[in-house]
Amino acid sequence: MGLIESMSGKVCEHSDMYFFRKNGKVFSGKICNPSTKEPTQNQLAAQNKFKMARTNAMTALADPDQRATLEAAFKAQKKYYSLYGYVFAQEYAKLNA
Repeated sequence: MGLIESMSGKVCEHSDMYFFRKNGKVFSGKICNPSTKEPTQNQLAAQNKFKMARTNAMTALADPDQRATLEAAFKAQKKYYSLYGYVFAQEYAKLNA
């Protein structure tokens, strides 16, 4: 029984290991030499935009009527592999418009 079917990429010993699934494969890695500097204004703005998109996506998925509409739109497309990923992308695009 294989818990991980395939792995790819360099892995180092500097920090915690992470795993993610993409296109049916599981990938892992470690963050090497993370920044110790204070975040810049642009980085803080990007973090806030990400948080807003995440919150908006979770709110949209919590509403049963809106979720049904989003599920139908998700099933009609082929780009995204999860409903949450699809909704998050839609909300993030609204913030960039």
